[in-house]
Order: sequence, then C-alpha cells, then structure tokens
Amino acid sequence: MNDLLLPVSGLAIATLGGAAIGLEREWSGKAAGAHPHFGGIRTFTLLGGLGGIAGGFAAAGWMPIATAVISGALALVAIGYAGRVRQDIDATTEVAAVVVLAAGAAAGGGQLALASAIVSVTAVVLLEKGRLHALVGRVDDIALRASARFAVLALVVLPLLPAGEYGPFGAVKPRTLWAFVLFFSGLSFLAWLARRFVGPAIGIVAAGALGGVISSTSVTLTFARTSRRGQDAAALAIGTVSACTVMLVRVAIAAAILNWSIAQAFIPYAVAGLVAGALAIAALAWEWRGPESTSDHAGEEGSPLQLRAALQMAVFFQIVMIVVAAVTAWWSLRAILITSAMIGLTDLDALTLSLSRQATTLAPGLAARALSVGALSNTLLKLAVTLSIGAPQYRWRAGTALAVIAIAIGGALWW
Repeated sequence: MNDLLLPVSGLAIATLGGAAIGLEREWSGKAAGAHPHFGGIRTFTLLGGLGGIAGGFAAAGWMPIATAVISGALALVAIGYAGRVRQDIDATTEVAAVVVLAAGAAAGGGQLALASAIVSVTAVVLLEKGRLHALVGRVDDIALRASARFAVLALVVLPLLPAGEYGPFGAVKPRTLWAFVLFFSGLSFLAWLARRFVGPAIGIVAAGALGGVISSTSVTLTFARTSRRGQDAAALAIGTVSACTVMLVRVAIAAAILNWSIAQAFIPYAVAGLVAGALAIAALAWEWRGPESTSDHAGEEGSPLQLRAALQMAVFFQIVMIVVAAVTAWWSLRAILITSAMIGLTDLDALTLSLSRQATTLAPGLAARALSVGALSNTLLKLAVTLSIGAPQYRWRAGTALAVIAIAIGGALWW
C-alpha cells in the first residue's frame, strides 16, 4: 500500500501544481487574446501530469522512457514559442511551462516538498509581476553594483578561505574573520537600503534592531562610525540601543534552547537589562524631534558596503579575539566569571554554548551569573566603542543609554 501511495501522491502534486500555474496564466489573460501564449489551465495541468509520469519512470529506472517524455514535452513548448515569437518575444509562459515540467518530474520522483516549493515560488513570481517590475525600477546603479560586489565577497571569496586555526593560541580564523567583514558590509548595505525604502530615520532603527539578532557589537561599531559622517545621531543611537536590547532576548532564547535550567536562572538578569533598554529607547524616542542631518543622502557617498570600514572593524575583532584566547589559556575555566567576562567581549553565543555544555559540572545559578557577566562585559565594550568612535551627539545619547543598561545588569548581579 505504501509503495503505491508515494507515486500517486507525486502524480497528484505534479498535476495540481501544473493546474495552479495554468490558472494564473489564464487568469492573467496570457492564454487568450489576439496573440495568445503557449497555454492555459488545461495545457499546464497536462504538462504537470506529464512531468510527474516522467519522474515516476525515472524513479523506476526507466530513464530512456522518461527522457523521451520530457524531450517531447520540451519540444512542444519550443514549437509553441517559435510560432508566435514574431509577434511577442516574451517567453514567461513558456519558461513557466518548463518549470512545471521540472516540478512535475521532481514530484513524480518522490521529491514532494521540493516540487511544492518550486510551484509555490513560481506562482508568487508570476502573480507579483507588477511589484517586481516596480522594484527593479527603483534599483539604481549604486545598489546594483553593491549587490554584485557583495555576492562575490560572499559566494566566491568566503568559500576559498581556510577555516584555520592559525597564529597565537589558534585565534586567527580567516573564514570566521571574513564572515565578520561580510556582516559589517551587509549591515551597512541593509541600513542604506532601509533608508531609501522607508526613510532615513526609520531605516536606521530597523537595521539596528535586526542587526541585534546577529551581533549587537557589530551594529554599535557600524553606527558609531556612521555617526561621524553626519547621519541622524538620535536615530543611530536608538538603533544601537535597540540592537543591545535585542541581544539580551537572543541570549535568553539561545540559553532556553540549549539548557532550560540556565535560562530560568538567567531571566532575572535579562529582565533587568531589558527594562533598562526599553526605558532608554522610550526616552531617546521622546527626546528625538526628527532627522538632524542636513540632507536625506548625507553619508551615502561611496559604496553602500563600506568595505574599508568593515575591514578595519574585522582587524579590531581579530586583536580582541587573540587577547581573549590568551587570557582564557592563562586563567583556565576555573576562573569562570573572569573567563566569561573576557569571552563575552566578542562572542556571547560561544559563551552561551560553552556554559550550556558544562551543565553536568556547573550549577545553573553559577552558569547564569557567568552568562550575565559576559553580557555585562559585552555591554561595557559597546559603551567604550560608542564613547571612543561616535560623534558627540551620538556619543552622549547612546553612551548614556548603554551605561544605564550596564548598571541594570550589574545591579542584578550585585543583588
């Protein structure tokens, strides 16, 4: 019974997927009119079923038959396009037909989830034609070049770098360091795009809050440098504090996933920082009266990726990682609070993971205190970065808020 169920399910998904795409093509008017395209709901339904049959033949080991079926269907699509190419060179319907064949073959071969995903994405792309064209119209030369460069940095350079562990204490890890560079550049690009689509101030705050999910320290470094180029200091400060507040939520969730006992003990410390952060954000938002920069495009000179600044930040991180590795090697895990303070300077996620793995030898209360010490040291590092790098208007806003968060966490530890 189970042997029969899978082929039947695959054929059903293939046929229904073709029907869904065909329905969209007919609904959009591409299957009718003076110059109709390749086909409508009936043609696409049959194409989906044909792809499913071919996938079933391939799964059964009958590759010659499967190849013949797919080749014949592709030939029909090509003939249909050739018959109307003089009137209209748009090949969207024909390409959709090829995609339906591929999805049908995947479903017939047992890849039901993949086939469903292909059909769903294809349907969305076809239905959102207007919005996609409008989005392309808003992409300028700067955004296109920055996107291409970031793709090269992420998809070409990153895989070629060795994972390492090189240098003093094995702290030099080229691939990890380049990932920092990508994050810094990506965050700058995200903020640049957000400012263009939703406005300078809201875009900065949104980029800060989203960046805090990954690395609030990176957000602080990026925004502190940005503040020196004339950007809205208040919005940058709110974005920084939002990232630092989100960081506490991220750590608490990670701890809950890894070790619920440690997470429970960590909650009081996290709540203290969260309340302080929320109050600081509210105070900054209340005090803020609108953009402070003289131009909507202030600070957007050059590449949105800010690659030079990202490289400088990565060098800073590398120095700190070497120092952390040295202190960890010299003091060992017995000095758990001191070690947590040092590790927390650069990587709270690594600290959370390492403390959770010590669950059998470390009391949850002590582990939670160590994690809180790491969060406190991380906040103090961001305070130091803010005060040493940021512009005066950003410095006192973000610096005061981060000091309040640090005092709240420190008070919870003292209590």
